[in-house]
Amino acid sequence: MARLAGGRGASVRRAGSECTRLERSAQRDHAQAMMFPITEHVAGGERHSTFYLSCGAADAPPLIFVHGWPELSISWRHQLPVFAALGFRAIAPDMRGYGRSSVYPRHEDYALEHSVADMLDLLDALGRDKAVWVGHDWGSPVVWSLGSHHPERCLGLVNLCVPYLPGGFTPGETGPLIDRGVYPEAEFPAGQWDYQLFYQENFAKAGADFEADVAATVKALFRKGSAAGKGQPSRTALVRRDGGWFGGAGRAPSVPRDGEVLSEADCSVYVASLQRNGFFGPDSWYMNHARNGAFARQARDGGRLSMPVLFLHGAFDYTCETMDSRLAEPMRASCADLSEVVVQSGHWMAQENPVAVNAALARFLATKLADVWRDG
Repeated sequence: MARLAGGRGASVRRAGSECTRLERSAQRDHAQAMMFPITEHVAGGERHSTFYLSCGAADAPPLIFVHGWPELSISWRHQLPVFAALGFRAIAPDMRGYGRSSVYPRHEDYALEHSVADMLDLLDALGRDKAVWVGHDWGSPVVWSLGSHHPERCLGLVNLCVPYLPGGFTPGETGPLIDRGVYPEAEFPAGQWDYQLFYQENFAKAGADFEADVAATVKALFRKGSAAGKGQPSRTALVRRDGGWFGGAGRAPSVPRDGEVLSEADCSVYVASLQRNGFFGPDSWYMNHARNGAFARQARDGGRLSMPVLFLHGAFDYTCETMDSRLAEPMRASCADLSEVVVQSGHWMAQENPVAVNAALARFLATKLADVWRDG
């Protein structure tokens, strides 16, 4: 991994073979899981019920991991025992519409303001005033919104892949930041964000394609990144042109599971959950751009973040491409205490390269939030 200077990555040191790294990571995960078991809980209330995984001492400083689309609390399985072992209470909820948390029937039930309220309710149920919040994918806008709307509940923020956009994570905010060298406007008017517009125009078809063969969908989506895609249009830029996510085929292709991202057991958990709940809830997160933009305009201090912030760039994430485009510029202008690290991975960073993610997070906690660690 490498720290950014002036928004550009330095060279990355890599020790040992990829196979050795994965084997050692698996061995550490197993050892830590034995010492710090992950337990299951439900924080219930009249408004919403949140299922969550917990690992570590109940009185330790809370570190809450917020997943994105179409993930689950288990997306953080490589982080929970590690940070429990380091002295934190590591928590990972199923977000609304996912897993064993409440599922809702309307698109508007998945606006960001509701998920932010869910996380505040979870923090209250834990009996804590503040937490360090960690987000990925759609979990990142949730965490950014916690910082911008409820800074008093945040010790620090960490986000993977999706940078802070003070105006909201909406096409209106991402559009002007598209790299037109990769996405000429005449050919790719919405750039890599084309897939978000497909949900708005063909919501039922998007969900039907995913649900046609959920196991194939999970295997097709959860794949590691590659340097070979650099400078090339992301497949997410072609969704409307092709008439769907999978080239208009109406279902995901049959591809082998990528074992560097998901084990067979992990894959089965994702498949079972998405078969049970369907994709209506997860996909509905994309149907609230106007509501989310209005919510962003209610942020405190004009959306400026004063707490310590860490952002992890995915070197091979070509949808949330932050290395060469201007996508991260609003974040840099709006964070008073920002650290940035490049992780050699695609979009599923915490699952694909957990060693680098955990090292970056541990360093951030030790250097920027040392009092939190010590007080715990």
